[in-house]
Amino acid sequence: MLPAEKLNAVRSLLKVLVEPLSRSLALAPVEEEEITSETAAAIERARASLARGEGISHEEIRREFGLT
Repeated sequence: MLPAEKLNAVRSLLKVLVEPLSRSLALAPVEEEEITSETAAAIERARASLARGEGISHEEIRREFGLT
């Protein structure tokens, strides 16, 4: 009687209820880590580097790992 999209949601929910690891992960509290000033500075440096075009492309990473 359920539409397909709702049936998929129910199926996923049942899997979480039945599989212990999935259930534990689903019920685990979200832990927020405090960002230190050093980490914030590193994030800003990384963003600036990307803005300058200094990042590594997805294709380059794939080649490096032999996934082309």
